[in-house]
Amino acid sequence: MQSRNVSEFLHKVQEAKKTSGVDLSSGEDLSIAVMNLVSLEEHFFFTAEKTSKGKYLDLLKKVREMRKDLLAKIVKNPEGEVWCISKHLLAAAMRLFEVGTKTLGEGKTKEAEDLFAKSYELYNLFWGINLKLIDIGEVKKIDDDILNVEDTGKTNFLGKLGTIIKKLVDCCIE
Repeated sequence: MQSRNVSEFLHKVQEAKKTSGVDLSSGEDLSIAVMNLVSLEEHFFFTAEKTSKGKYLDLLKKVREMRKDLLAKIVKNPEGEVWCISKHLLAAAMRLFEVGTKTLGEGKTKEAEDLFAKSYELYNLFWGINLKLIDIGEVKKIDDDILNVEDTGKTNFLGKLGTIIKKLVDCCIE
């Protein structure tokens, strides 16, 4: 990407800070809640199948409706498959985080760190898409140096996106 595109991207970041329509600290908490609701849907499904008790499917249905309602507070006006992409990004991020936590508990620190990094990249991708910092329709191949503007940190696109999202979505800023 040319420097003009980098400038446009950085302008989008500044605009997202002002006009995202999402209280970003609350949005981050809400996204974590949605992750857990997706996990609950999965657990109710597997429990229903393992026990052959339909009451778990009733609970799954209730949790799913709640998840849909809450996800709509973050994923506004989705086009194409952005709704499903968003749901699956959060679900995958949550699962990788859970596996990373178990792996860390087994003393496999390096492997856990890799899983955590992948989880965080997916989480940042979710925010990049939903803050409209990334136009999925135009993504073909993203050069690794796309955001290499006085940046000495992460070198690939997702790493740099993560740095930007971290600045935007800071739960400690009230």
